[in-house]
Amino acid sequence: MTPISHVVWDWNGTLLNDNEIVLAAVNEVCAEFGRAGLSWAEWQAAYARPMRVSYESVLARVLDEEEWARVDKLYHERYDALLHTSDLAAGVPDALRRLAESGRTQSLLSMWFHTRLTPTVEQFGLTQYFTRIDGLAGEVGGGSKAESLIQHLEAQNLNPAEVVLIGDVVDDGLAAEAAGSQCILVTTGAMTRSALQTTGAPVTNSISEALLLLDA
Repeated sequence: MTPISHVVWDWNGTLLNDNEIVLAAVNEVCAEFGRAGLSWAEWQAAYARPMRVSYESVLARVLDEEEWARVDKLYHERYDALLHTSDLAAGVPDALRRLAESGRTQSLLSMWFHTRLTPTVEQFGLTQYFTRIDGLAGEVGGGSKAESLIQHLEAQNLNPAEVVLIGDVVDDGLAAEAAGSQCILVTTGAMTRSALQTTGAPVTNSISEALLLLDA
């Protein structure tokens, strides 16, 4: 890899191990629309960006704007209700501390709502590690991260070539490519290894493994 001076972290499925509550929230949507619940493997198989595509596949119907807003609201209400049961991914605080000690800077970019992201990061005691934290500004989510990443890097005057984005979905790889950054993907979240490998980015099993690549 080109020498890395800055790491942009994804949150859900990467730093936060929230798979169980993601599936519970997805199945809340399924129940509301009369569809049987999914297994985690089934949700991984359906997962795509924009998220609307995932739900249209699962629900076997085209969603109009009103229905999509309803899906998004149902999902996030259930997710928020269960958030207190989730924890950080294995080794996260130590990994962030060691990365900071290495002289590299770090920031956080998530497509989760900014108003929910920032207090949650603070509750876990991680705010101190990030030069910037950006979440979704709008009220309905599910879009691509590409434009958000470009703006995130520009706001910090970072050279994209010296930045690596660490995330858990194909969209992270596509966003990094669009921004001119590097990317490492982890198999801890919503997409399978085979799906992640289609990006051409390195794929690892954990955050610890991902960080080893920075000095490889």
